[in-house]
Amino acid sequence: MANRRDEVYLALRTAIIENALQPGTKLPEDSIASSFGVSRTIIREALARLRNEGLVDTSQGKSATVAMPGPEESAETFHVRRCLEKDVVTTLTQCWQPDMAERLHAHIALEEKASTERNYPVSDRLGVEFHILLAELTSNRLLHKYVSEVALRCALIIAVHGHDHSQDISIAEHRAIADALQAGDAHRAAKLVDEHLHAVEERTLQPSPPSPHLTEILKRYATS
Repeated sequence: MANRRDEVYLALRTAIIENALQPGTKLPEDSIASSFGVSRTIIREALARLRNEGLVDTSQGKSATVAMPGPEESAETFHVRRCLEKDVVTTLTQCWQPDMAERLHAHIALEEKASTERNYPVSDRLGVEFHILLAELTSNRLLHKYVSEVALRCALIIAVHGHDHSQDISIAEHRAIADALQAGDAHRAAKLVDEHLHAVEERTLQPSPPSPHLTEILKRYATS
């Protein structure tokens, strides 16, 4: 039963990260339980885990919904994420094992495959999970927990307030981080992570250019 609980939780988390369940979507326990063929108790437990990660909102006694973070959270959340992840890569260079490179490059290969196939929701999810994998490899459970929460929160912020972007640049940046870790270069790895997360924030959360005024649009069609 424990495995089934984890499967349901991970399935819901994946659907949220891939933006299949979009921010603001209602999550009725009965419907979800029926879809997975499990009890409401298991769904309630999964939603509680997702709430603790900031992915689900159950505030003010309302039914659960996919969380919808405000735009004011983006700068603070990305700042905390950069601080945590710089510590992650520094820690990794101190406990590095050869098999870690294999796991990181295998994950990056999955990112590249999804991007090549233009499976952008999966590509985006794998991009987030690359950072969670880095934290997992430190074997520091609290660091893994906090990085997971803040990385997933960033994914929601981008889903609500961001815009489409190519994952190809991010994938190249992930490979550079993995190479720096494999080389044991803590300073370079920390610098690359910081620059990468700054770039992700800028690429995805830059405001769209203002729409031209009606008169400006019609000038192009007006005849003299």
